[in-house]
Amino acid sequence: MIFRSKIDKFFINLLLIIVLSIGGLAFLPFYFNGIKNDITPNIISMMVLFLTIGFILWISLSIKYVFNEDFLLVKGGPIKSRIRYENITNVSPTTDVFTGYRILSSRDALEIFYKNALLGSVKISPENQKAFVDELKRRCPNLHIK
Repeated sequence: MIFRSKIDKFFINLLLIIVLSIGGLAFLPFYFNGIKNDITPNIISMMVLFLTIGFILWISLSIKYVFNEDFLLVKGGPIKSRIRYENITNVSPTTDVFTGYRILSSRDALEIFYKNALLGSVKISPENQKAFVDELKRRCPNLHIK
């Protein structure tokens, strides 16, 4: 079963600010130096700009949470976490989305605590939280829900 990440307006605005800031910084050299006859640095700058923005959008907009037979896969772009069901201890709602390990795109999030987590937990934001928690409870019978 696959759950996509919820995307709220705050996150879209944050992404827009980041992309516009990176784009503005990439065009500063053109503003101060002008466009020179040698086009190679300009092409390289534009390629770096598009790759950076593409990577940020890939990580941010491809977030999904996949229930496999033995583990929950939390994935956003190239970042993946495999959380075995027997290691999950509890789940609680959270609005603190700026600290800790998080793969989410909404301020309305869940925090999953598990035994072998580097930072103790992962914060996620599935679209349908109730269905997600129900499925997690079905696969982790000793799960504590706050």
